[in-house]
Amino acid sequence: MQWDDLKTFLAVARSESLSRAGRVLKVDPATVGRRVARLEADVGAPLFAKSPTGYALTDAGQRLMSHAVRVEQAVEGAVEELAGQSGGLTGQIRIGAPDGAANYLLPQVCAKIAEENPDLEVQIVALPRVFNLTRREADMVIAVSPPTAGRLSVQKVADYRLHLAASKCYLRQVPPIERLEDLKGHRVVGYIQDMIFDKELDYLREAGVTTVNLASNSVAVQLNWVRHGAGIGILHDFSIPAVTDVVKVLPDALSLTRSFYLVRHADDRRLERQNRFAAALVDGLRREVARLEALT
Repeated sequence: MQWDDLKTFLAVARSESLSRAGRVLKVDPATVGRRVARLEADVGAPLFAKSPTGYALTDAGQRLMSHAVRVEQAVEGAVEELAGQSGGLTGQIRIGAPDGAANYLLPQVCAKIAEENPDLEVQIVALPRVFNLTRREADMVIAVSPPTAGRLSVQKVADYRLHLAASKCYLRQVPPIERLEDLKGHRVVGYIQDMIFDKELDYLREAGVTTVNLASNSVAVQLNWVRHGAGIGILHDFSIPAVTDVVKVLPDALSLTRSFYLVRHADDRRLERQNRFAAALVDGLRREVARLEALT
């Protein structure tokens, strides 16, 4: 069993595609297929089944996955040890995050880390869903609820606040909003109800709002609707400075607090490179949330 074959197996398992795995590994799909076939011959069992969505792990593939991940971590740890830790961070780190954090916090925080570590490649995957760290969809994840299952390491990053907000032009065109009951009859911006992937994101229910006129699973889309005067919605305080002429509405009547958590696979705590990046990321996020919220 060769490391190249195991590495190829991991790439296919995570991407569920020979072509996408080939792009990650910088080899052609035919080479990926040959390596997978060679590994299947070595273990004596099929590792993937072709499904409508791509390549899915078989039972044998599922069993091999955890072993292959441990080999990968051992190789990464050996490379780190041989390279020494006196220099800057190198290699690739992928962060999964909900699009609020991905759009309005992570870019500037990660840009600063990358500037201090020119040989580091940072990838931000902005998706409104829960990431699977066991499948290595990301190296670490920013989550709005701490997971309770799996071999995971969870660290609270920071609390953040949300408020009702609207554009000044919208507020000039409507009767004064002096209490929560006045929201009735207003165009409301919010999440698509059946696409809320975490109960912590069901903000409008706390405001007693049951009808959303303009809905999106994207925080950025919601912010832009509010910014263009389309209606009133609940926004992250840290996102408001990114646009002009958007102000909080009834901040004393409705103020929500949520938290961000950094989630990693438990085995990754042994990797010094990831530990150093995680420490810089957490420190940067805490500072950036505080800075942006002070501007609102």
